[in-house]
Amino acid sequence: MSGAIVCVGDRLGNQDDYIAGPGTYVRNGYIHSSVVGFQRMLDEASTSKLTIEVHSQRSVPKVPKPGDVVTGKILRVQQNSAQCKIVCVGTRALEVDFRGLIRLADVRATEIDKVVMQDCFRPGDIVRAEVLSLGDARSYYLSTAKNELGVVYAKSANAGVPMVAISWEEMQCPETQTNEKRKIAKF
Repeated sequence: MSGAIVCVGDRLGNQDDYIAGPGTYVRNGYIHSSVVGFQRMLDEASTSKLTIEVHSQRSVPKVPKPGDVVTGKILRVQQNSAQCKIVCVGTRALEVDFRGLIRLADVRATEIDKVVMQDCFRPGDIVRAEVLSLGDARSYYLSTAKNELGVVYAKSANAGVPMVAISWEEMQCPETQTNEKRKIAKF
């Protein structure tokens, strides 16, 4: 970034001479910085005025929002839900911990009445899920109801080695050849 470093509240120019851009606000006819960052002047083609912007040098933390595909680690499995810690949004790792909740009705799109949570997820599994809503104050509501969503990584209960998906609802331990049920992401 180029330009002068400015602090919150610094007066950057007169509203009569400039246009207030992102990272600024107008008070009493003057443009002020609303963030700490670098001041930039942009030439607007539609007017004869320059636009003043301030860009923060610090990145804004990523927060999951409805529709995002997230990666999480299953923490606890109960009869009607599975709790997980969201670690990535898309391909971007999170700096802050967020909790997710996969409810029984959101595991699969079909045969919802036949879903058994312990057959779909186990603590330690890594899952890909979609954010349905912001949920309650503690957790985001997540869904694995699409084919491309579900368990992407799991370790064998017996040998503790990574398992291989053999169908959309089973994984196999390469050492012991035992099968374990899971809701598998499309492989």
